[in-house]
Amino acid sequence: MIVVTGATGALNGATVEHLLKRVPAEQIGISVRDPAKAQHFADRGVRVRPGSYEDPAALRHSFEGAEQVLLVSTNDPHADAAALHKVGIEAAVEAGARRILYTSHQAASPDSLFAAVPGHAATEQLLADSGVVWTALRNGFYTHSLAWFLGPWRETGLIAAPADGPVSWTARADAAEAAAVILTDGQPVDGPVTLTARQAVTFDDIAAYASDVVGRVVKRVVVEDDQWVADKVRNGTPEPMARMMLGFFPAARAQCFAEVSPALTELLGREPRSVADQLADTDAA
Repeated sequence: MIVVTGATGALNGATVEHLLKRVPAEQIGISVRDPAKAQHFADRGVRVRPGSYEDPAALRHSFEGAEQVLLVSTNDPHADAAALHKVGIEAAVEAGARRILYTSHQAASPDSLFAAVPGHAATEQLLADSGVVWTALRNGFYTHSLAWFLGPWRETGLIAAPADGPVSWTARADAAEAAAVILTDGQPVDGPVTLTARQAVTFDDIAAYASDVVGRVVKRVVVEDDQWVADKVRNGTPEPMARMMLGFFPAARAQCFAEVSPALTELLGREPRSVADQLADTDAA
């Protein structure tokens, strides 16, 4: 059995949908905080059990009979991510899982300038120490987050942000599909695998794509860090979150997110979605 955590979320929920196209429903289990929100999976024959990183006993029960467990990373920016993930890893080991997969991040490193990344690196070390075969899905920076980074560029005609660097922005939907392929492939991936789109682009490049999409010039403007944070706070982002996300820019300038890997293309058997695709789809919507 394959057991997936966080399946009521966008990423692993999409992975379960792809799994249902590849294996019988009775071979899939999901572990979720609120089983009522996963009724649509239960109705299709998926085993649904309650479980969370805060409840080790429930998690062990939800992993019962699993050959593979896919752990989704916590989305709580204030949590001790590695400590929570350790609970999931230990529960999977105790349940007898033969492989643990984890949704990590591109360029996972304890020294990353982007605050969210060191927790992924720490979790990968826990996986390496677990004694179980493991796979870290080092997904590229998700393209949908560009909407937050770019701000109201359609209305202003401006992309105003601190200086950046090339980033291989990656569609979350593509990463979800790739996870399902790895889970069901006869030759699974061992250790970390980087899953990115085929091209790394800067905000200057994105401004050019945006100009093509809307048929008018969208200008890229470099702003100071404090001004960017102030603008985000004024538009409703809590200041601690804005300052945490500010770390993206020095990390990008340091080429932390510039790597481009062919692995995603090979797993999907097609070209991954690009930033230009995302902008065009959003505009059409």
